[in-house]
Amino acid sequence: MDNIATRLDAVHARIEAACGQALRPSSSVALLAVSKTFGADAVEDAFVAGQTRFGENYIQEAVQKISALRHLPIEWHCIGPIQSNKTRLVAEHFDWVHTVDRLKIAQRLSEQRPANLPPMQVCIQVNVDGSPTKSGVGPDEALALAQAVAKLPNLRLRGLMCIPEPASDFAAECLVFKRARGLFDALNAAGLGLDTLSMGMSGDLEAAIASGSTMVRVGSAIFGARHYAAAESPAS
Repeated sequence: MDNIATRLDAVHARIEAACGQALRPSSSVALLAVSKTFGADAVEDAFVAGQTRFGENYIQEAVQKISALRHLPIEWHCIGPIQSNKTRLVAEHFDWVHTVDRLKIAQRLSEQRPANLPPMQVCIQVNVDGSPTKSGVGPDEALALAQAVAKLPNLRLRGLMCIPEPASDFAAECLVFKRARGLFDALNAAGLGLDTLSMGMSGDLEAAIASGSTMVRVGSAIFGARHYAAAESPAS
């Protein structure tokens, strides 16, 4: 039977195989299940099957799910673009944010993080291949932004995130991902102490793991095909 639990098992098998090829322990790569456009029931099914980290792109949709599933010890990651008028919702409901690409957004998240919650875990989104359709700070601006974010009181800077354009083959995928890994290493050499490199999705997680990813974001391979008709704008 093809259900969420069996698809999760298949994704874990892919991660383990990719880690084996890269001579890495499978424990070095975390799986983030991307549950955008799927309801709270699908998230709960995945949780029962052992998945505890979930990524959401659409903030208002996510807040509804987070509220409905507050009884479960789920770690929620915001992986979509954030408008200034949505930072309070993100600061109040999420544990992680992967998509900081402006200091203004980071400052608002820090200011609006409730005092009763631990620091928000943050990744800076980098546009590693210069795609005109993708968000993210340019690689040459990443160090300055990272240093500024690291000083904010209610955030903890964890690493980098990237979403490159689809590449033609495995070698081409690795080439782009290795740019992100090189930047990650450079920021650590500058003293930032990063531990998270969020890159790789359903179609390219093997190349991402070969290139050093520590967290892959997988949606359709777990939940199935998405239906976007009722979804809010990605920038919401």
